[in-house]
Amino acid sequence: MKLIDEYLKKIEKELQSEGRKIKAEEVGLVTEVKDGIVILEGLDDVSYGELIQFEQKKIGFVIDIEEFTVGAVVLGDYLSIKSGDKATALGYTLSIPVSEAILGRVVDSLGNPQDSSVKIAAKEFYPVEKVAPGVVRRIPVSLPIQTGIKAIDALIPIGRGQRELIIGDRVTGKTTLAIDTILNQKNENVICIYCAIGQKNSKVAAIIDLLKKYGALEYTILLNASASESAAMQYLAPYSATAIGEYFMDKGKDVLVIYDDLTKHAWAYREISLILRRPAGREAYPGDIFYLHSRLLERACRLNKKYGGGSLTALPIIETLEGDLSSYIPTNVISITDGQIYLETDLFNAGVRPAINVGLSVSRVGTNAQTKAIKSVSGKLKLDLAQYREMAAFSQFESELDEETKKFLNRGARITQILKQKKNQPYSLAFEVAIIWAASNGYLDELPLDKVESFETKLLSDLKMRGKSLVQRINKNKIIEKKDEEDLKKFVTENLGV
Repeated sequence: MKLIDEYLKKIEKELQSEGRKIKAEEVGLVTEVKDGIVILEGLDDVSYGELIQFEQKKIGFVIDIEEFTVGAVVLGDYLSIKSGDKATALGYTLSIPVSEAILGRVVDSLGNPQDSSVKIAAKEFYPVEKVAPGVVRRIPVSLPIQTGIKAIDALIPIGRGQRELIIGDRVTGKTTLAIDTILNQKNENVICIYCAIGQKNSKVAAIIDLLKKYGALEYTILLNASASESAAMQYLAPYSATAIGEYFMDKGKDVLVIYDDLTKHAWAYREISLILRRPAGREAYPGDIFYLHSRLLERACRLNKKYGGGSLTALPIIETLEGDLSSYIPTNVISITDGQIYLETDLFNAGVRPAINVGLSVSRVGTNAQTKAIKSVSGKLKLDLAQYREMAAFSQFESELDEETKKFLNRGARITQILKQKKNQPYSLAFEVAIIWAASNGYLDELPLDKVESFETKLLSDLKMRGKSLVQRINKNKIIEKKDEEDLKKFVTENLGV
């Protein structure tokens, strides 16, 4: 009896000692492994998006919760994981390291560097999945993102905090449009994030070289989930890019995120869903494919000053097949975004570049996101251009045209010509205003069509040399005053030789 008492006292003493702590872990067992997806049993209290660790120190995150099983995506190599292995729930959701040091770097979907072995020093972690800011925290979009592309800034303006879709067939200049917008942010105090989903590494390398050449890499972050990476990494990429953007937005900065492209993102999610044996719907996509992109793009907004006053602008890219805007993913994303820029193959092949179809392109923010200078010169431009395209198609069948129609077609042809722009050459606000002002005020009506391009080059060169004060005034004040119009008229007439 004495021995039992001593034994009990010893146990009691050990239990009361501060050195012992009880650690509870939730452990499950792997039942199936298939193409980067692991099915587990026994993880009853795990939540969606929670990280789990396997015996081999591999990490996965929960993407599917059934009644008795849990589906998880393995981040990295899954070949060493086998049925019967143990997996432990880590108790926290997937997050990405963020800091100012990430600027100018190339990272993967988990924030690991791809450009060098130097790790990114980060003290903060932002969750990859996050609920979008509520309506009370937002303010209306009213400040523009200057793309430097005449056709967009004049006709389909993009505002800070807007979601504007770039849509079109392959090889119509969608990525070029997005990259030119990044190049134009050099002095605009905007942080840019280019998220490549399912792209070739050679294409991403070419973009990095281009950004370095124009000095744009210092304010840009590249997040690359290439075609050779797993569906899981491609699925995570846009959410991780948005998490990085939210870090800067919370600091009161303006951020531009480009998702290139969400068609491949939808493919990656479809692949994961089919492996998880979720019921397939239209085009074999799962039922929640709309929610996949709506919860991503809804995170783009402009915050109230009270909550930091930053903004996150999203430019998602969608690839269509033979110009079909009515297929599943394009219609989904069109309904989520605040407008679209539609690039047409026929226009591209006809030499109209950027190949923007003005009739099918729209910005639901409209002139709210335009500076007064651009607004004053581009007033009727979109309507005139859309009517011109329609009239030009009919005029092919008409032998005799009245003078008014000829005049209209003549001006429309010149407006189309001045909206053409070479790639990687974004214009400053003053240059855009000057050339659009000349065309919309009829100064180019008598100019032969083949001379329009050389006139534009000559005018811009003259403005750089002799019109520095005028250019600086328009760029700074963002309005056109009477004196500016008089100066513009002088420059335009002198370069026309009138």
